[in-house]
Amino acid sequence: MKPFTLTAAVVAGTLLLGGCAVSPVPTEESKATLTARTSTYADLRALPEPQGQIVASVYSFRDQTGQYRPAPSSSLSTAVTQGATALLTEAMKDSGWFITLEREGLQNLLTERKIIRAAQKKPNVPENNANGLPSLLASNILIEGGIIAYDTNAVTGGAGARYLGIGAAEQYRTDQVTINLRAINVNTGQILNNVSTTKRVLSKELTTGVFKFVEFKELLELEAGYTNNEPREVCVRSAIEAALIHMIVDGLEEGHWNLSDNADLNHPVVQQYLNETPYIFDLEPATS
Repeated sequence: MKPFTLTAAVVAGTLLLGGCAVSPVPTEESKATLTARTSTYADLRALPEPQGQIVASVYSFRDQTGQYRPAPSSSLSTAVTQGATALLTEAMKDSGWFITLEREGLQNLLTERKIIRAAQKKPNVPENNANGLPSLLASNILIEGGIIAYDTNAVTGGAGARYLGIGAAEQYRTDQVTINLRAINVNTGQILNNVSTTKRVLSKELTTGVFKFVEFKELLELEAGYTNNEPREVCVRSAIEAALIHMIVDGLEEGHWNLSDNADLNHPVVQQYLNETPYIFDLEPATS
């Protein structure tokens, strides 16, 4: 058997690392693009038209988990986005089912209206402030809820192999974010719908390496790899969109609102979410 030479080791290691490291190192700065969306966004935009848009408002849709990112990332940064209210209002607008009113920045809106009224009491009123201010529109439905859970390491695992100092390994981890969404009748305070959705956040790591003594006291070591972390913001957005679709579809089933065409009850998206059932955990202890 021929000795394992340095050249052969370099060639073998280069082929191994080049074949496994499929995520190249970025060579230049990328330009800003529209935010990535998931399949729930397509479902949201595909919903059939309502009989009439629902006037709704969202005061706050907060992170209620109290979770921080695990060390060593940061002990001070939160695990999920603090901009969930913006994500929810955007989803409501994109669905075409709601006339969404500004409530998160209500104080700013009221301040601007005070400035306009003050300007109208003086001579030489600016042209854009000349017309009288109508009353603010009131909502019929109040949307409440928040991000109620973020569980880390819900599932972990991996696999790897090494032979003659050459090997590769893959590890993965899934976290889990849970959203709660409630629709409340402003006139009565009755909770019309209450929906919770869950989305998993996948992180995976692939590493390859060569660890070989090519000659006495001469060690060859090559390493490469990449990590792919599913963006938390995209997962939170997807869970919010799914919760909103469920809320709309459940409201149709219970008669809280109606479709423009009743035949659209057979729409594929409506039927998909109507027929979706929650996963039931088996918490019973195993018996022998």
